[in-house]
Amino acid sequence: MKKYISILLAAVMAVCCLSACGQNNSNTNTQAKDNNDKQVKVVTTVFPEYDWVKEIAGDEVSNMDLTMLLDNGVDLHSYQPTADDIMKISDCDLFIYVGGESDAWVEDTLKEAVNKDMKVINLLDVLGSSVKEEEVVEGMEAEEEEAKDGAEEEAEYDEHVWLSLRNAKVLCKAIADDLAEIDTENANTYQENEKAYADKLDELDKKYQETVDSASQKTLLFGDRFPFRYMVDDYGLSYYAAFVGCSAETEASFETITFLAGKTDELGLKNIMTIEKSDQKIAKTIIENTKEKNQGILTLDSMQSTTSDDVKKGATYFSIMENNLNVLQEALQ
Repeated sequence: MKKYISILLAAVMAVCCLSACGQNNSNTNTQAKDNNDKQVKVVTTVFPEYDWVKEIAGDEVSNMDLTMLLDNGVDLHSYQPTADDIMKISDCDLFIYVGGESDAWVEDTLKEAVNKDMKVINLLDVLGSSVKEEEVVEGMEAEEEEAKDGAEEEAEYDEHVWLSLRNAKVLCKAIADDLAEIDTENANTYQENEKAYADKLDELDKKYQETVDSASQKTLLFGDRFPFRYMVDDYGLSYYAAFVGCSAETEASFETITFLAGKTDELGLKNIMTIEKSDQKIAKTIIENTKEKNQGILTLDSMQSTTSDDVKKGATYFSIMENNLNVLQEALQ
């Protein structure tokens, strides 16, 4: 991966040098650059970051050059930046990324940034001690990872921090603060929009808590990966799942299926959970191995596959979290 990034960086820097030479010989290009520089350039990796910037910018988003790198459904855990992606990052004013193991490529990319005044937001760094390590609960298949050269295995953190409304509120404040420093002329707009959005997040957070408090069931069971650790911890829910959130596994073992089916029977669960874009094979197999064999399958959206087309159709972070609440209400019956 590092070799891949190094080759890309070399190509990008060569293109940047050629572009600079071309601009010195063209008044038209220079003028176009000057006009373009009036825009605040923001690059985000995943959809939640992108949508938060839109909410905080409000009407000012039309004066921004805002990019979402993972805009075609590519999973965060398998994403590799293109040369064009690296060029966009190189001269942007604000770069926002998650900061976990999946973003290991970012460090080398930022070393070659053209804009040395760029502000960078690492979501995990902003959240600090509230970031959680990946958790392997009873019955879950753990991924086997070998430590390199006998070194101690490093902690792997759960990257899906946006699935907590409380985290979202903290992260939006950080985004608004940086935008206000970059674009002082519109600083009040960013701060006011962030406060209004924080109130909306608080209200939805309250609805989540009320739903859980009044629920007869307090456990979710996923026949899938489980990226919702931050959500369930916020509201005191328990869970079982086939795999951790960052797992690349798609086939569950007989032992895992048997355990999850047994838990479904033991807890009297009416539904098995999956995440978006799941083929539901594991969930269906769990159901086939229960006593009643009549459970439903419900889907919570982790926003790992949200595309630019979804955005055009009106998808927002808030609307997806509202839909997730509706699913949660049914799952906890």
